[in-house]
Amino acid sequence: MAAGLIGLLDDIAALAKLAAASNDDVGVAAGRASVKAAGVVVDDTAVTPAYVHGLAADRELPIIKRIALGSIRNKLVFILPAALLLSQFVPLLVEIILMIGGAYLCFEGAEKLHHRFGDHADVVDVPAVALGEEQEAKTIAGAVRTDFILSGEIMVIALKEVIDESFVSRAAILFVVAIVITAIVYGVVAAIVKMDDVGLHLATNGGTTSRRVGRALVAGMPKLLSLLSTVGTAAMLWVGGHIVLVGAHELGWDAPYDFVHWLEESVHGVGGFGGVLAWIVNTLASAVLGVAVGFLVIAVVARLPFLNKGHAAEGHA
Repeated sequence: MAAGLIGLLDDIAALAKLAAASNDDVGVAAGRASVKAAGVVVDDTAVTPAYVHGLAADRELPIIKRIALGSIRNKLVFILPAALLLSQFVPLLVEIILMIGGAYLCFEGAEKLHHRFGDHADVVDVPAVALGEEQEAKTIAGAVRTDFILSGEIMVIALKEVIDESFVSRAAILFVVAIVITAIVYGVVAAIVKMDDVGLHLATNGGTTSRRVGRALVAGMPKLLSLLSTVGTAAMLWVGGHIVLVGAHELGWDAPYDFVHWLEESVHGVGGFGGVLAWIVNTLASAVLGVAVGFLVIAVVARLPFLNKGHAAEGHA
């Protein structure tokens, strides 16, 4: 009887160790997958503050909360089940969808470049929420739609990293990625949009040092938002170009990938800096490809009559 009890306890201990190891594996895989999606995460973080710019301070956090809940719904209710089903039954389609998403990121990045340096450089975008309270719901819906695209990219990139895992492991890993990424993105966004309020409080209620720090925070907020916009654009072009580059290789078109790999190898032997230089070369090549693909998509979209009518209508509005 005692021997049986000891055996049972040994079995329970073994199962506990197995479960702990499994949890560790899920955590490590989720972390690895999240890192792969870092470029899109940067873009997601950079895009969202624009939706609350110009709002009264007491409306910023509630709106960020509603967008964050919409992001969780996007990831868990729509994207996660679709990604799991595709990876289980049509894994090739995952790569194709990933490339389409990469091309979309290139398009978004190139469009931002066009607006910044082209004919629209002097246009200042005013968030809809700044125009009146009745626009809040529409603005939140627009933010959630934008998040859907970025969340889809994040989840598919993460899925690509763990596609060889079992179905249950993929589901657990993607669930963790969805929760962690959303918490990080919207936690950082909340901190960014409240930075000026914290600065204003310090500037008016603190001592000499606190007032100096507060004034610096208030003055630095526009610069931070501008930097985030620049970083987000660069991230879109780099990540989008890299997705297209690797996806083309996976689907059998090896020439662009092989050329970039050759460029990497040509600098890899530089003593002490080879690895860093190879990464820089790959990143720059991906960004250049991203710009090329992005402007190609812009040219194609400009020739689509139904989109042109929409732009014309907006211009007359």
